[in-house]
Amino acid sequence: MTLLKLDRVNAFYGRAQVLHDLSLSVDRGERVAILGRNGVGKTTIVNTCLGLARLVSGSLQMNGKTFKRPRHFNAARSGVAVVPQGRRIIPTLTVRENLALGAAVDRQGPWNADAVFRLFPILGERADGLGTAMSGGQQQMLAIGRALMANPDLLILDEPSEGLAPVVVDGLGDTLNKLADAGTSILLIEQNTRLVHLIAKRYYVLSKGSIIESASMTGLSMQDLHKHVMV
Repeated sequence: MTLLKLDRVNAFYGRAQVLHDLSLSVDRGERVAILGRNGVGKTTIVNTCLGLARLVSGSLQMNGKTFKRPRHFNAARSGVAVVPQGRRIIPTLTVRENLALGAAVDRQGPWNADAVFRLFPILGERADGLGTAMSGGQQQMLAIGRALMANPDLLILDEPSEGLAPVVVDGLGDTLNKLADAGTSILLIEQNTRLVHLIAKRYYVLSKGSIIESASMTGLSMQDLHKHVMV
C-alpha cells in the first residue's frame, strides 16, 4: 500500500514556485531518503503535505486519501507524522507536555508516553523538566517521540541530524532502524550521507524543485551519496 504519493506536484509560497512537477512515493514498509543541497525544495515537500505550501496542481495522496487543499491536520489524521527541521520543541512545556501534543490527533496504536519513555529512557528521567533544557540529541528524541505519539504509519524526518555529534547521529540511525523493523515506514530528508546510508533502502535526488534521479541504495557508498548532496 502507498502511504505517500505526490504526482506531478507544483507548489508555491505566494507567487514563488518551489516544486516543479514533482513526483515521489513511499510504500508501506519502505525506508526512503530524499537528498539534495540546501534550498532545492526538500522542506517544501513536507510543507506541501502540511498545507503550509500552496498546492496549485498535481495530486497529493496520504494513506490512500487524496487532498487538493491539504490542511495542517490532514497528515497526522492520515497516519503521516512529521519530525520538523529544527525540532520545534515548545519552550514553555515540559517533556511530558510536548509529547501530549503529538497525541492530540487521537489515533489508536502502540505509542503512548510510557512506550516513548521505554524507547528513550532519558525522556522519562526528564519528563517533568522543560523540553528545551535538554541537549540537542535529547531534544531530537523528544521530537521523534512526539511524532510517534500520533501512532503514524509513516514517519517523515526533515534534517534530523542537524547540529548533532556523529556519535549521536549513529544512535539516531539505530533508533530509526528499530522503528522501521517494527513496521513504521520512514521518509528521511537529509544531507548527512552517513545517516542516509545507515537507514535508507531507496533514494530520490532533488534539484531546483524537481526529482532528477531515483534508485535503490544497493551498492552505493557514502561517497556516491555525497555527490548527490552536491547536485
